Amino acid sequence: MSDLPVTSGADGERAPTGLRTDRGTTTIADGVVAKIAALAAREVRGVVQMGGGASNALGGVVGRLRGQEHTTAGVGVEVGETEAAVDLAVRVRYPEPIKRVADELRERVTERIESMTGLSVVEVNVQVADLVFPGESSEDEAQAGAPRVR
Repeated sequence: MSDLPVTSGADGERAPTGLRTDRGTTTIADGVVAKIAALAAREVRGVVQMGGGASNALGGVVGRLRGQEHTTAGVGVEVGETEAAVDLAVRVRYPEPIKRVADELRERVTERIESMTGLSVVEVNVQVADLVFPGESSEDEAQAGAPRVR
């Protein structure tokens, strides 16, 4: 990711950064930007699931422990004072054109983050972690109403 200016809290933990204006500062946590990116990515045709094998397994465990879905699996963000960089790992449905899916991911994620936060998105890196073939089962396909193989 880019070298973006970040702030650190007194305990060394990464602190949320903000947008400064003459009327005050708006602070946007990394997790908020990650959720926006994840939701926008899931809207793209051809994206079956976020994350790869390891992040899905970990996300499922974390989600069960918290009693909620792990909404940011497969998303990494770096948020600076006025800019953000995003890394996405996705599983794509075969035979969707991977280049089209990646281009649409970049466009959709950038538009959502910029319009909702005012941050400038400097890059959206896309890793296609896997292809999902017709007839393969996945939790996301089941939630979307796609048939599952039993």
